[in-house]
Amino acid sequence: MLIDVWPLFGLVLRTPRLELRVPSLEQLATLAVLADEGVHDPAVMPFQVPWTDRPPGQRGRSVLQYQWRQWAALTPEHWSIEFSVLAGGEPVGIQGVGATEFGVTREVHTGSWLGLRHQGRGIGTEMRAAVLHLAFAGLDAEWAISSAAGDNAASIGVSRKLGYADDGVEVHAVRGRPRIERRFRMDRETWAAHRSVPVEIEGLDPCRELLGAVSPAGAGAATT
Repeated sequence: MLIDVWPLFGLVLRTPRLELRVPSLEQLATLAVLADEGVHDPAVMPFQVPWTDRPPGQRGRSVLQYQWRQWAALTPEHWSIEFSVLAGGEPVGIQGVGATEFGVTREVHTGSWLGLRHQGRGIGTEMRAAVLHLAFAGLDAEWAISSAAGDNAASIGVSRKLGYADDGVEVHAVRGRPRIERRFRMDRETWAAHRSVPVEIEGLDPCRELLGAVSPAGAGAATT
């Protein structure tokens, strides 16, 4: 079975309203349509790589191509899991979590997008809380980092709510202009103090080797 060869297809995160899993081809097609409908106000660009500037059709296709690249490039030394976020069984966006040399750094980074018509319902907070639980409770991470454009109030608000602290700024060229990017960081003690979203993890143990993560003491296939 496919899951025996690629166990990430069996990794599932569940919160009170959401289910996160590596997307099927059918879910990727739905996510492509969702991206074509819009992810943000076209007058602003929340992403460092302005993939949403592409016209509908090309934009949706880029969603599939990006996901396939992440699948092909994954190694224990450098990995990214891009979860399809399901609300009521419907794909509403993507929540990613990744790491470089995780076995050494114990640090993960996150990134996400949410369909425009699904925003403003607290889904962004809940889906990031799910992957933070995977990182800290499931993989025994020590740090989580994130970044956002200086004017991206929604993303910054999620980071603040979940307990991240400021970690400096960077300057990036976006749409041919300089932009301030704000960095955020959180340690496991702060995560534990701020966690408020219950999360269940299913199918993690077979994935540990792929993620360069040894099983922490007392961890099981499911945790809340």
